Amino acid sequence: MSDLPRRRLLDRVSGSPSLLAAGAVMTGDIETPSALMVCGEVHGNGRIGSELNLASTAHWHGDLHARRAVISGRITGSLKVEEKLEIGATAVIHGRISARQIAIARGAVVDGEMIVTGSEPVVEFVEKRDGPGASSGVASGAMASADTVTAAADAAPAPSP
Repeated sequence: MSDLPRRRLLDRVSGSPSLLAAGAVMTGDIETPSALMVCGEVHGNGRIGSELNLASTAHWHGDLHARRAVISGRITGSLKVEEKLEIGATAVIHGRISARQIAIARGAVVDGEMIVTGSEPVVEFVEKRDGPGASSGVASGAMASADTVTAAADAAPAPSP
C-alpha cells in the first residue's frame, strides 16, 4: 500500500510534461495532449489533455480546460477540469471553476462561482508539502471563499467557511 497522499495528482504524472519556465511570458492559445507545468505567465486560452500544474509563480490570463489540475498560482478566467482539481494555499482564482472533485487548501482565494459536477463535496485541507507549486508550511489567512458553490444533481455542497 502506498503512503503517498491521495490528493497529490502530480505524484502520478507520467511521461515528460511541457514546461513554461518562471519569468517566461507567452501570448497565444496552448493545446497539448500531455501534461503541462506553468511557472511563468500565459495570455491566452488553454486545452490540456492531461495534468495541468500552475506553480505559485504562474499567472494565466484566459480560459482553461484540463483533465486534472493542481493550481498554486493565479488564474484570471474560467477553469474547467474533467476530473480532480486541487487548489493550493497560494492560489488566487478570479473566475468560474468547475470540476468533478475539488480539494481546496486553507488560504486559497476563489473569487467566482465554484461548481462540483461529481457527487463528492468540496474537501478542505491544510497544505503541508514543500516543492514545485506548493506553499511552505501552513498558510495563514481565510479559507478559500466563493460567491457561489454549486453541486450537480445529488452532490452535497461544500460547507460554508
